Amino acid sequence: MASDSLRFLKENVVLEAERVHSTFSMDEPGVFHKRDDICDLQTLKEKAQIKIISEEENRLEFDLIGVDASFANALRRIIIDEIPTMAIEKVFFADNTGLMHEEMLAHRLGLVPIKADPSLFSERGPNEDATDYNTLVFTLNVKCERDPNDTSKLINEHVLSGHLVWSPQGGQEERFKDCAPEPAIKDIVITKLAENQEIELQAFCEKGIGQIHAKWSPVCTASYRLMPNIIMKEDVLGEEAVKFSNCFSPGVIEVVVVNGVKKAVVANPRNDSMSRECLRHKEFEDKVVLARKRDHFIFLVESDGRLSARRIVEDAFKVLTAKCENVKKYL
Repeated sequence: MASDSLRFLKENVVLEAERVHSTFSMDEPGVFHKRDDICDLQTLKEKAQIKIISEEENRLEFDLIGVDASFANALRRIIIDEIPTMAIEKVFFADNTGLMHEEMLAHRLGLVPIKADPSLFSERGPNEDATDYNTLVFTLNVKCERDPNDTSKLINEHVLSGHLVWSPQGGQEERFKDCAPEPAIKDIVITKLAENQEIELQAFCEKGIGQIHAKWSPVCTASYRLMPNIIMKEDVLGEEAVKFSNCFSPGVIEVVVVNGVKKAVVANPRNDSMSRECLRHKEFEDKVVLARKRDHFIFLVESDGRLSARRIVEDAFKVLTAKCENVKKYL
């Protein structure tokens, strides 16, 4: 019985009404006397799994199973900070009669996601000249005027990211004839103009990573949570089953009828928010254990449109592999 309890604590983070315990990893040397639980490469290969739950162009949900929190967090940080993308770095203004200052306009332009394959560009050094292999150039030339067909309306009152027009340099037109660089989102409002106000500028895009500036981060969000684990110690029957079901997120607990009696069963623990509402009711305190599986991570990655969500995750694993190879050189 003690070994079963120890195994449960080793595999789960336990949630109680007023606290969370067993939060530290037990797969470390020295946790247990005369036992070495260091995970070697072969064990990791046998345990580690990736399961894709849902996939869209800019959204990927997947399960990362059989690894430590340090591995999951390293992957998340790489996704946010170390995947190269293209972003506007320098802006040259020819004219700006609008109310927004050039510095603020340049900052807002830098945050517009630019859809271009970063693997086709090199990073521009501090003293390196701009070339067609390290820089993209966009122009923006917008003037707010009265609509000739309806004088009560203004044209170009809103300056949008879609007003940025790619200006090919050198051999770029041939290289990108099938995938012209463009803003990933066309309807981002950059600024507003009054009648007869105008903006004319050139914007230079460069390759970089989110570690340098957030504008190069390829994701809107990259998060993970531990898989909920709901263990029924006793049956919850009758009207209590309905009350018990209402303590959880929709779809987590189902009420089924067995031999004419209502019974609460765990249907989809993945959807639970772990509010612990059930533990606030005396009648349920000893009937359920709430936990999270320590080595089962539910990842959600949402791209900002520059790269597909799958591409971002694949590139993150490549970066993580390269980091491990680099460490091996010095061991």
